[in-house]
Amino acid sequence: MSTEYEHLSREALIELLKRRDSQTPYGLVWERRDIAPDKALNRDFVGLELDPDLSCGPAPWRNLIIEGDNYDALRHLVSTHAEQVQVIYIDPPYNTGRKDFVYNDSYFEATDRYRHSTWLEFMHQRLSLAKDLLAEDGVILVSIDDNELFNLGLLMNRVFGAHNFIGNVIWKNVTDNNPTRVAIEHEYILVYAKRKELNPPVWKSPESAIKDELLRIGSRLTEEHADPAALQAAYTEWYRENKPFLGPLADYKFIDHNGVYAGSRSVHNPGKEGYRYDVPHPVTRRACKQPLMGYRFPWKTMQALIADDAILYGEDENKIVELKVYARDFMVKLPSVIELDGRKGPNELKRIFGGAAPFNNPKPVELITHLLSFVAARDAIVLDFFAGSGTLADAVMQLNEEDGGERRFILVSSTEATNDEPNKNLCRDVCATRVRRIAEGYTLAKGEQVEGLGGSFAYARAKHVPTHRLEERLDDGMVWSYIQMKHHHPLTPTGKLASVSVWNGQALVYLPSTKPKMKAALREALEQHPQAIIYTWTPAALVGLVNENNLREVPADLTRGFRFGKLGGNQA
Repeated sequence: MSTEYEHLSREALIELLKRRDSQTPYGLVWERRDIAPDKALNRDFVGLELDPDLSCGPAPWRNLIIEGDNYDALRHLVSTHAEQVQVIYIDPPYNTGRKDFVYNDSYFEATDRYRHSTWLEFMHQRLSLAKDLLAEDGVILVSIDDNELFNLGLLMNRVFGAHNFIGNVIWKNVTDNNPTRVAIEHEYILVYAKRKELNPPVWKSPESAIKDELLRIGSRLTEEHADPAALQAAYTEWYRENKPFLGPLADYKFIDHNGVYAGSRSVHNPGKEGYRYDVPHPVTRRACKQPLMGYRFPWKTMQALIADDAILYGEDENKIVELKVYARDFMVKLPSVIELDGRKGPNELKRIFGGAAPFNNPKPVELITHLLSFVAARDAIVLDFFAGSGTLADAVMQLNEEDGGERRFILVSSTEATNDEPNKNLCRDVCATRVRRIAEGYTLAKGEQVEGLGGSFAYARAKHVPTHRLEERLDDGMVWSYIQMKHHHPLTPTGKLASVSVWNGQALVYLPSTKPKMKAALREALEQHPQAIIYTWTPAALVGLVNENNLREVPADLTRGFRFGKLGGNQA
């Protein structure tokens, strides 16, 4: 019991409980005790079994696709990546009652009494873990439609706090599937922050976008051209070549020592007579043409702006002066309405898979790329634990290609196997296949070759291991993947003897046994990496051979850091 109640007497506690029970609670309540328990809620350890044959590109792999129940995967990830993920985007089942939501091997129809409660419990368990994965300045975006919009909003308020609500983005997908009188042509994307007061990125700066583009094409204008005229000439040449691709940045035609800027006519006084004075042109020394209604601020303010080099002049005095408006001071906000044809998603899949879309209703890559451009920094880890056909990874690779970023993705997708289709594997055959084709390239139905964007990923399966059977069922691959992820190393297969990983100056070693061959491999590794952290099942056998401060015990150190989840969660 919390210390704030410890001083209360029995009578005072009873009175406190009576008052609490008499108050009407505000918030979301659902029938948690009356629905079937989620099979994923257990006390098993969840390991990741790496499959190099289904992985893409050479190791080490910085991106990850996990096949399995997303609650299992989230338990593993929250043990290794807590507060490391900047952006979570998910497209969960919409619970339409049209067999889109499978729970404990059952379909939930529109008339099921516990349909909404079952969906809420399912989402609550997963969102609670997702919150722990988010960085302090991270954001989560959840796609939904009218079926569960209001319930989801209350659930997100409960998990993330109503004060962390950022906004509701309306995606107008121009497809009306509603037979009622109201034409439904849109879906929603709820956006919440982990901690809104930290000002998570839901905007992007044109200045930073211009800098990214300059870096991407290999320009170093500010370093190579110190002379203002040479700097402007170099920027003008670049601007002419790239203007068609600049979009909202096209107004920023000039550059000086303060950055890229545009001219603004905000010196004009709007609607009524303003201040009258002469502003001399720096070359002709004649008074510049005045605005029709005069200037909107006094001469003293204009003098300060001139002194700060904040005024933009024409070639001569016949042009009204303008204010320099720097791109760094202007932020493009994530719009609350996005209009994009929803048919683009299926058409993209048809293109990638040679004519037939193997997944229903995938989101368009353009939609996800647009969202990520506002919320995902260039080095962000981005997670989707309802990965479906892998659109998020496609969008991450596209965005990295556009701006030279190094964003990483983690996808979680299930097999969706059923009694009728026991061999169905959505994760392997659709999600991973799509991402691999985007990375490596693919051939269109008509034989045209599409060049790959590059990149790689590790493919792993989430596996249950009962905690009382860890000694016999926890294999070396699961141990090694957990160790690497726990220390934020990219994944690699296990070695023939000792497994070694070196990343960002840190070395890890996993020793499956302490037989003479293993000890010899360990000595060899320590010659190159004397401060390596060493994991082994029998650390006592290595005392005197290695620095004991760097020894870790398997499986004790694994289970000590593993997040088993909250069975049943907090009661509603």
